[in-house]
Amino acid sequence: MVSGGARTLAWRAMSTLERIHDVPVLLCPAEGETVAGEREALDLIGDASYQGAEWVVLPAERLGADFFRLRTRVAGDIVQKFANYGMRLAVLGDISAHTEASAALRDFVRESDRGRQLWFPVDLDDLRARLAS
Repeated sequence: MVSGGARTLAWRAMSTLERIHDVPVLLCPAEGETVAGEREALDLIGDASYQGAEWVVLPAERLGADFFRLRTRVAGDIVQKFANYGMRLAVLGDISAHTEASAALRDFVRESDRGRQLWFPVDLDDLRARLAS
């Protein structure tokens, strides 16, 4: 694990900024540091802001298991950090194993997908379609 400012540079080296329907989106790769809490979320937010992104697209496998257990409040803490800094988050990938195990998470995902702060697109085509509307 890299510390301090060097960790932020590691995020940047691995992530790419793309424009999808004229929306700047920071695409994070599947490989990389686990986003387990607010510290890692702030690193992503800082990198995304530096690059001019409006959305961070994070593969679901990059999130710690506690994100998907709502009682831990990790998801709420991470999403709140993104909201506080005016950054949006898309958790990319199949999370059906998690939603099948938790009615509360299923409801959270459904409600989040109705808003504009947090989405759970299955793939990049799904994200592109949502950003087009």
